[in-house]
Amino acid sequence: MNPIVRSLCYLLPLALSTSLAADMKQPLGATLDNILARMEQARNVNRSRLQPYQVVRAYRLYGKEPHQSKAEVIADISYIPPDVQQYKLRKIDGQNLGEMVVRKILENESSVLLHQSASELSRANYAFQLAGEDVRNGHRCYILDLQPRRKDPNLIQGRIWVNASRYSVERMEGRPAKPPSWWVRDIYLSVDFQDMNGMWLQTALYSTANVRLLGQHTLVSRILECKMGGIEAAVVPMSK
Repeated sequence: MNPIVRSLCYLLPLALSTSLAADMKQPLGATLDNILARMEQARNVNRSRLQPYQVVRAYRLYGKEPHQSKAEVIADISYIPPDVQQYKLRKIDGQNLGEMVVRKILENESSVLLHQSASELSRANYAFQLAGEDVRNGHRCYILDLQPRRKDPNLIQGRIWVNASRYSVERMEGRPAKPPSWWVRDIYLSVDFQDMNGMWLQTALYSTANVRLLGQHTLVSRILECKMGGIEAAVVPMSK
């Protein structure tokens, strides 16, 4: 694959482990150790309760013109627990670069699912620091700063917002711990997650990067539809 195309694929982070939202209430003001223990406990419970789902995800790729997309791709994606993801591109408009980037992104997501523990939000991969509290989408959250324990392009240096009742991640933002290649730099990304019929899924993404020879590029992704067991879940716009 062209190295520039490969680099553009890192505009979208490799998939985090999808999990069910667990209700594990803890009083605000809890210690960092308690928060991390609850996050780990919720993740273990969630993995045992995963179910298949299908989503329709839209991608838009922008170049130097921030209000004019270079490409738009809509993909049908199916997930079969614990580690199988399949996709089909439903609509492809604009430059061929958009299709190539989205295909590589989805292939990367499938690969990461086979090695979820290497990139998950765990103490094995990150050092955490409690930075404060916030309210997102009507939910009280803990803000945790992330410091990767190794230089890995699949790990993020930044912060997360953790739901204070479910101990699921509402939002993640930051930069890769290591640039994916010489071709791309100054990567920034933000990812939103949402409870959809009991499943806690990535619903929106915004990411920018400076790609050598091509300049600044932005990738925006969001879920248009979501179905689980034949039941369609509502997609609620996430706050900025």
